[in-house]
Amino acid sequence: MGPIEGDAASIPTGVEGLDHLIAGGYASNRAHLVEGRPGSGKTTLAMQFLLAGVERGERCLYITLSESKRELLNVASRHGWSLDGIEIVEVVPPELNFDPKQQQSLVHTSDLELGEAIRMSMAEIERFKPNLVVFDSLSEIRLLSQGSLRYRRQVHALRSFLLVQDTTAILLDDLTAEADDLNLHSLSHAVIRLEQLAPLYGGERRRLRVIKMRGTDFRGGYHDYVIKRGGLIVYPRLVAADHPHEFKELRNSSSSAELNALVGGGLDAGTSTMLIGPSGVGKSSVALTFLTAAIARGEKALILSFDETISVLLRRASGLGMPLEAHVEAGSLRVEQIDPAEVSPGELAAMVQEAVEGEERRLVVIDSLTGYHNAMPEENHLLLQMHELLTYLNNQGVTTLLILAQHGMIGQMGSTVDLTYLSDTILLFRTFEAEGRLRRAISVVKKRTGGHEDSIRELRIDSTGIRVGEPLRSFRGVMTGVPTFEGEPATLLPSHGDDD
Repeated sequence: MGPIEGDAASIPTGVEGLDHLIAGGYASNRAHLVEGRPGSGKTTLAMQFLLAGVERGERCLYITLSESKRELLNVASRHGWSLDGIEIVEVVPPELNFDPKQQQSLVHTSDLELGEAIRMSMAEIERFKPNLVVFDSLSEIRLLSQGSLRYRRQVHALRSFLLVQDTTAILLDDLTAEADDLNLHSLSHAVIRLEQLAPLYGGERRRLRVIKMRGTDFRGGYHDYVIKRGGLIVYPRLVAADHPHEFKELRNSSSSAELNALVGGGLDAGTSTMLIGPSGVGKSSVALTFLTAAIARGEKALILSFDETISVLLRRASGLGMPLEAHVEAGSLRVEQIDPAEVSPGELAAMVQEAVEGEERRLVVIDSLTGYHNAMPEENHLLLQMHELLTYLNNQGVTTLLILAQHGMIGQMGSTVDLTYLSDTILLFRTFEAEGRLRRAISVVKKRTGGHEDSIRELRIDSTGIRVGEPLRSFRGVMTGVPTFEGEPATLLPSHGDDD
């Protein structure tokens, strides 16, 4: 395929997620500014742009004032790329060369250095006549200019020259002087900023923002990205309204008739259910009961595990009489162990989108939101991100089970995260004391779609799975953890091995 025709037509950036943000790609025959601190990925992004151009048959030129050709080839090799087809030109004016024979003996001014650098760059563009060009970097021009007015004039002259040459250009800037940002912003057709943040714990967070793109309805705000072998991957911020989907109204029942009766027959597709209670009360086990029933009906499921390793989760499920290994091997169940200190919200949302839209998984278990939140204390907008994710899953007709652990074991409890207002159904779990034993209780606090029982039932978990007893009518104050017993012991579920 040859060069894309038409003035200001969209040219792919080489990064699929970025193309989505700027409505198809960079505008042809225009100069675009990519700015960011050293290490943010500017060079990688620029290389991906040129490599995509080589695949289309474009003439590609990389002009470098900051890095040597040897360094650029090394960066490419680490990503598994070959730069064949890309012309790399090192612009080093004689005045900046350490060779004494090429240095000026009488005149050694910034005027001569700057003029020589610009002249050499323009000469290479005229010689090679590229369709796509990367200029790395403007910070060298800024240093040689020694003044904002002179710097602006030089960048303006370079941009005008590129426009006359019908060249699509990417200008890189490492933000050595924040005060000059607006000079470049006003001259550039588009401005994309890359940022690298270092949290108190965990891997660095990278995000980008499209500050400006003339004549384009771009997606503003911050979007997460990562740099891996193979290039830069952008995760556009999830907007649920952009993913409408029609689905059948189905009810997902569990393998327990008593549990189904408690929740009014089952959990409706396109709804989210919060399972909330102290640690060890049985939230994950109840979620697995709905999950195994869905798989038995032929549906596909996804577990995002923040608190347990995959091996522990599978071993625990097997101990409850719900072996999952065969389902994982068959592909009907996908289990992702998430290290929240290393995974950004954008990467997590992209993982869920792939599973739901690409693999048609209709039940998602998030276990748990507490672990995700505690590991990311600096993510101030986590609740908004989870709001968008849950809305997206509901729009896709997915049944979502969201597990939230509360602080404490018995008595007054609290939580650092409150998503109860988002959940369509809330299952409340508690431990309580009776007959010298700790027992579990379960109840439905809220259900938006359809009716449900308002009773509190006992929950027992053993090697046969979960058992839900009759309503605890003989107790008062079960949800406080220390109830008052007003009935007969026979109303409680027997322990495994006890006489019925």
